This record gives sequence, structure tokens and C-alpha cells, in this order.
Amino acid sequence: MNRLTLKYELDLDFVLIAITSSWKDYMLCFKINKQLNINFVRIEELSLHTRGDQKAYFSRYLYQVDDMETEYYLLANKGSEGYLIPEMKSVDYFILIKNFIDKDDLSYLLEGINKLQGVVVAAELNPGRLKSKENLIF
Repeated sequence: MNRLTLKYELDLDFVLIAITSSWKDYMLCFKINKQLNINFVRIEELSLHTRGDQKAYFSRYLYQVDDMETEYYLLANKGSEGYLIPEMKSVDYFILIKNFIDKDDLSYLLEGINKLQGVVVAAELNPGRLKSKENLIF
């Protein structure tokens, strides 16, 4: 009998920024919106199935550029039943940027976030190196 093996690769076509901050999600959004003159708005929570058929919920904010297809998502790493990315427990939030972003725009975003007093650090991550990268696909 012949066997057919399927190889499955996740589409990780996005930029990921990790943020460590003591602020609540709504305060971080407010400060980022004010600092960078953008408009994150709260949307439906991200829900993931965890072990044992439970669901975990993570707060989620969206900013969509009007004249482009670029989408910015601010995601809380700590949710109702654990962590979105368990191997990154020291990270409080992630900004996931779908579609094209220019390197200059990314530098501007990182510099602006790092200037905020309540932010310890904001840095770009390679999503391919994360064990739980499938949690970022939605």
C-alpha cells in the first residue's frame, strides 16, 4: 500500500513585535494611539482551544490603514486560561502586522513605542522561532 505524506507549513507572512509593559491593554492602546497618531480599536477577543477542550480568551485591538491593506493587531499575551505564547511569559503584548510594512515604518513604530514611559521594551521577533506560532494564525 502506498503512503502519501503531507507536509504542512504555516504561513508566517507577518511582522511580530513583542512588548513588555505594566500598563493594562486599554492604557497601552491609548498611549500608542496618542504617541503615533494611529487608532487601535478593541475588537472581538481572540479565542483559542486549550488542553481539555477549554477555551482561552485574549484581548485584541485592530488598526487598519485606510489606503492600504496593512492590518495591525495588538494582542495580550496573558489571557483567561494562560498565555498566548507560553514560551514568552515575560512578554505582555504582541503587535502582529499583516501584509506589507516598510522597514522605515517599522523603525518609526518601534521607536515610538519604546519612547513611552510605561513600556520597558518593544522589539521585533522572528515568529518562525516560536514553538506556539500557530496561536498567531487567525
